[in-house]
Amino acid sequence: MNKFKPLIVLATILFALTLVIPAVLVLPFSDGKASGKLGEDLSAKERTASKTVSTTTKDPAVEVAVFRSAKSTIEKVELEDYLVGVVASEMPADFNEEALKAQALAARTYIVNRLANKDQLGVPKGATVTDTQLHQVYKNDAEQRRDWGKDYTWKKKKVVTAVRETSGQILTYNNKPIDALFFSTSNGYTENSEEYWDGEIPYLRSVSSPWDKGTEKFISKTEIPVSQFEARLGVKLDSGGTIGKIIARTQGKRVAKVSFNGKILTGKEIREKLDLRSTDFSWQRQGDSIVITTKGFGHGVGMSQYGANGMAAEGKNYKDIVKHYYKGVQITSAERILATVTARK
Repeated sequence: MNKFKPLIVLATILFALTLVIPAVLVLPFSDGKASGKLGEDLSAKERTASKTVSTTTKDPAVEVAVFRSAKSTIEKVELEDYLVGVVASEMPADFNEEALKAQALAARTYIVNRLANKDQLGVPKGATVTDTQLHQVYKNDAEQRRDWGKDYTWKKKKVVTAVRETSGQILTYNNKPIDALFFSTSNGYTENSEEYWDGEIPYLRSVSSPWDKGTEKFISKTEIPVSQFEARLGVKLDSGGTIGKIIARTQGKRVAKVSFNGKILTGKEIREKLDLRSTDFSWQRQGDSIVITTKGFGHGVGMSQYGANGMAAEGKNYKDIVKHYYKGVQITSAERILATVTARK
C-alpha cells in the first residue's frame, strides 16, 4: 500500500471543500444568478464602463496629408491628430464640451467627405487639405503647445475628449456626407446656402440662432475713408451724404443687394471688397469717413460656433446642436467610407 495515499485522499477532500464552500455561501443570496439591488447596480456600472470605452476610442488610422502653407511642406498625420488640430484651431477650447463635440463632428464630416471623393481642389499634388480657412484651419501639437502655453494640458485633454466621444461619427443627408459648413457668429439667423453661394442645398437652410446675441463678436464697427470706400466698391457717392440704398435682404436678415445710383452690388460683394465681418451691415457718413456697423462674423451658412456654445450652455447636447443647424441630417458611422479610403492605399 502506498504510504502517501491517506495524505492524497485528505488533500483531495480539502480541495473539494474549497470549491464547494464559496458556492454554498453565495447561492442562498443569489439563487445562482445576479439579482436584487446590488446586481442591478453592478450591471449599470458595467454598461456605463462599456459605453465610456466605446465612445472614447480613436478614429481609424487613416492618413491625412496636410499642406502646411507657412513652410510649403506636406505633413502626414493620422485622422484623430488631424481632427484634434482642427478643433483646437477652429473653436476656443474653453467652449462648452458639447459645442466642441459638434465642431469635431463637423470637422470629421468635412475631411471624410473630401477623402471619399478624392477631392484635391485647392491643394498641391500629394496633399489632402491645406491648413487654412480655404479648407479647415489646422495646427499640430507643437503649435498648440506654443499657443496655449500653461493652459495646454487641460485644453488638449478637452479637445481630445470631444474628438474621441464622437469617434467614427459623421453627418449625412440621403446617406451621403454633408458639406458641414460652419462660421463664427450669426446675426441671430443663419443663411440659406444659395443666398451666399450658388446652389440650393437642402440641409443648409436659414434657422434662428438667438444664442449669438450679446457675444463678443456679435457687433463690430469699422471706419473707412470715403475715397477708399468709393475706390474699393467702384462707386461715386452723392455729395449730399447718401451712401447707397439697400433694395433687398436675405431670409437670414442680411443685405442681399444695394443700389448706388443704379449700380447694383450684392451684400457678399460689398463684404468682400470692404473686408467686413458679415453681410449684415449698416453705415453712416461722418465727415470724410464711412462708419460701418456689422452684426455677426462669417458667411452665415451652416453651424454658428457661438450659437453652438450658447445651445450647449442651455443643456443641449452635440446631437441637438448639429440637427438644429443642419436640417434633416443623420448622424451615422463613417466606418464603411473610411474602409473604402483605406482599401485604396
